[in-house]
Amino acid sequence: MKKVLVTGAGGTVGLQVIRFLLSEGKYEITALELKTKHVYKRLKPFRKRINIVYGDINDSAIIDALIKDHDVVIHLAGVLPPLANVREDLCKEIDLNGTKQIVDSISDYNPDCFLLYSSSTSVYGKQEKYENITTSTKPNLDEYDYFSKYKLECEKYIKDNLKNYSIFRLSYILGDPGPESLIYNITPDSKCELLSSEDAGYAFVCAIDFKKQINKKTFNVAGGEKFRTKYCDYLVYLFQTYGISLKFLSAYLFAEKNYYGGFYEDGDKLDEILHFRSKNLDVYYNTLTKYKYKATRVLPRFFALPFVAFYSKKSKKK
Repeated sequence: MKKVLVTGAGGTVGLQVIRFLLSEGKYEITALELKTKHVYKRLKPFRKRINIVYGDINDSAIIDALIKDHDVVIHLAGVLPPLANVREDLCKEIDLNGTKQIVDSISDYNPDCFLLYSSSTSVYGKQEKYENITTSTKPNLDEYDYFSKYKLECEKYIKDNLKNYSIFRLSYILGDPGPESLIYNITPDSKCELLSSEDAGYAFVCAIDFKKQINKKTFNVAGGEKFRTKYCDYLVYLFQTYGISLKFLSAYLFAEKNYYGGFYEDGDKLDEILHFRSKNLDVYYNTLTKYKYKATRVLPRFFALPFVAFYSKKSKKK
């Protein structure tokens, strides 16, 4: 039975990875996370079926011990925007130094261990030909995009030091706007190819059985044509069903909007190997309808009306 270590297991994609690993019934699973009330609550339902280790990915003692005893590492831990682009020090410490710690441990103690690294399509920055982005597209980042900057540095460090790895550049992840945080630092006019958290999680799990086909390769991981939309269209639907939140207002007012989206010309390559896609954007929207009938969302939907009108107007512009 293969042993799989999942860092950042309490996150949006991490929870899906845990669920799919368990459904396979053939893995011994260890989840590594920082212990907070929120994370503890999210991982509690799995505590009898997986090993849960609460600790820091920068703790060499913990990482070395775990790496020695696992066949696969699915590395999801990191700081997300907008916080990552406000706190460069935190982003560097967790995203870059934490990843280096994992890579160094694999290199020193378990070189046969297979690392699946969660990068981001944000590394491309602003592109003139947003409909033709591939993994060979040259990055064009602005000076405040620390998140993407350190993702690229992590990718390089992995390539320079490991012999068994695959890098997944995930597109914008769609989660549940209720319990999960949202990434709002995207320009409203961006045309985006989105990805459901379920399909993202399933891609990582499927990848374990396809090591030979994907080893030492980088992939754009997105939802395909059925997940392509204008970001303002997505916001309109979100506000009409869930309403507005303080998380949106804080990010909208203070965070740099430096994720530009795009369509991925080579986005089908990984799906042709793993067949991980199962949803489309309409299916995702249907999962949000539950909020329309919650009394607690009446006021948030009311306060969101000006934003609905604003983004609806932008949506109609060519």
